[in-house]
Amino acid sequence: MKTILKNCTLLDGRENMIPVAGMNVVISDGIIEKVTAEEVADEGKIIDLGGRYLMPGLINMHVHLPAGGKMKKKPVDNEKLIKIVLKNKFTRGVGIALCKSFAKSELYSGVTTVRTVGGVSDFDTILRDRINSGKTLGPRILAANTAVGVPGGHMVGTVAVGCKTPEEAKEAVRKLASEKVDLIKLMITGGVLDAKVKGEPGVLKMPAEFVRACCDEAHRLGLKVAAHVESPEGVKVAVYNGVDTIEHGAVMDEETAKKFEETGASYICTLSPALPLAKFDREITHATEMVRYNSNVVLDGVINGTKKALEHGVKVGLGTDTGCPFVTHYDMWRELAYFVKLVGVSPEFALHTATLVNAEIAGIDKETGSIEVGKSADFIVADKNPLDDFRNLSEPYMVAIRGKIIKNPKIKKYADCEKYLDEYMPE
Repeated sequence: MKTILKNCTLLDGRENMIPVAGMNVVISDGIIEKVTAEEVADEGKIIDLGGRYLMPGLINMHVHLPAGGKMKKKPVDNEKLIKIVLKNKFTRGVGIALCKSFAKSELYSGVTTVRTVGGVSDFDTILRDRINSGKTLGPRILAANTAVGVPGGHMVGTVAVGCKTPEEAKEAVRKLASEKVDLIKLMITGGVLDAKVKGEPGVLKMPAEFVRACCDEAHRLGLKVAAHVESPEGVKVAVYNGVDTIEHGAVMDEETAKKFEETGASYICTLSPALPLAKFDREITHATEMVRYNSNVVLDGVINGTKKALEHGVKVGLGTDTGCPFVTHYDMWRELAYFVKLVGVSPEFALHTATLVNAEIAGIDKETGSIEVGKSADFIVADKNPLDDFRNLSEPYMVAIRGKIIKNPKIKKYADCEKYLDEYMPE
């Protein structure tokens, strides 16, 4: 049966988009069949949107499904938790169910595609396959499963495995390929929460020869490589040794920026994770002075690196790094607002980046990322124009994934997170 969405104001996801009122979108078997200002025959289910704003579903390029971003007053032993989750079939089922609930939060907030870049065991591909088969409802998932790191590296023991030699790292890549992952994730540098020195949040952990070995093996197997990087040295090691997407990033010089151009690598901007730890009162975040200082180093590096990438025409994508403190599965719209506020892009460019550009980087732009004939009916409908204020995406009127429509989706939110994050939002 066809579904006809009448009388919408269209934001199609393409660069320099402008709102176009009085549009009709026809969906058939989950695919966009027609986008037109002309009258369409009332053949099928009719939904009058009353002038509301219809746009492509958002694409979140950096998600960790096992965690929800809720504020924590005390440190949690995540390695111990992971061991408990993997203990038996029942506990694994509980873990997958938790990932499912967080993925559903992404979808209900208007994110129709997520790229998972570090998870527990093979939970991400299991959930992806259940969604693709129609057994459960959720966003399109591009899954990496467990990340590849080195002993003592970032998140090793939780959502990453430690490899002692380049050959071990290549074997880890082959194992992930056997799990039918969509991409490989590397942990090249340390991060804010595991830094040991003030001013050095992104210490290089994975040597260049490991990175090259992993990238060569992944590319041989037809898989792209994403890498956690939070220092200038780490960015160089990543882009010079075959990484396809540098996640987070840092300040980079002209030579490194030109290497991005040469290799075609992309830069995934994630402003959401560092911002709360850098800017909120420590009584709220319970962060140490060193964590606060290093968070400011990382935040400044992400902003400066993103600006440099854009200056050089490098494709820049957006992700939230959901799972970090204060970074929830329903707040992708905030990343767009930060992109405008901190990097200085226009709202139109931010929405274009979070939809079509992200789809291009992920290699799924033939399928999704814009409202065009022949593409999947993945969209979000807002009561008001998001280009005036991205808060207008925080309570969607409607969300659709592959043509399945969810009207007035309800999302359980963390009141404390919302309160403090709202205080930072621009007027």
